[in-house]
Amino acid sequence: MSPETRLRVERDGDIVRLTLARPEVRNAFDDVLIVDLTRALEEIRDRAHADPDRAPRAVVLTGDGSAFCAGADANWMRRSVTYTREENESDARRMAGMLRGLDELPLPTIARVNGACLGGGMGLIACCDLVVAAAEADFGFTETRLGIAPAVISSFVLPKIGAAAARRYFLTAEIFKAPVARAMGLVHEVVPAERLDPAVERLVGALRGCGPRAVAAAKRLIRENLALGRSEAIENSVRAIAGLRASPEGQEGLGAFLAKRAPSWKP
Repeated sequence: MSPETRLRVERDGDIVRLTLARPEVRNAFDDVLIVDLTRALEEIRDRAHADPDRAPRAVVLTGDGSAFCAGADANWMRRSVTYTREENESDARRMAGMLRGLDELPLPTIARVNGACLGGGMGLIACCDLVVAAAEADFGFTETRLGIAPAVISSFVLPKIGAAAARRYFLTAEIFKAPVARAMGLVHEVVPAERLDPAVERLVGALRGCGPRAVAAAKRLIRENLALGRSEAIENSVRAIAGLRASPEGQEGLGAFLAKRAPSWKP
């Protein structure tokens, strides 16, 4: 990893680990980290499309040191004060593109929240499929304290927490703990810090037992059907299951079930 790189990318068997590597600023976002994340996600996506049989079974996102991601970097925010409206829009659009890339990655993603998760960090976990958090981690939509709003992340956060939670926590910028984040749908599991890795590994193990193409299809189906009207969503679901049943993976899975054997993808 070069000194300029804010992200550590590691392949660990069938897992890719993405680690925000700016512990000196609690892994805060800046424009360089956004570019690093965007490129890493694009590379993972492109490799998965090119060779699905060798694609990772999951991507784990975490932070180096004691924090997951403490929002925006102060120096980056200081520079933005001098930006024109057009420059601010371009800056925000790059952030939105990175979040969308994470949200639409055709692989399951797990956020390993090892510490504070604030501002833009909340957008990251909203874009991950599974979220495991240390019990003492702090969470918060802190933007209004700075005279701005959680605007870019809202497109990804709102489908998870709904209007009721957003009306409170977007407006008050309160800091809350992992159990509250779990209650509003941002976090799936809350564990002691020393149990983070076993919890993540347990979820990875569950994913390994599932057809990788089926997992990708299920993830896509959730996103698509939430954006469709009722009739369109039903028709989309019909087309999806028909395609999956006829696919080699679907045939293998059904055949393995009927023959009472393990499917080919299961370790």
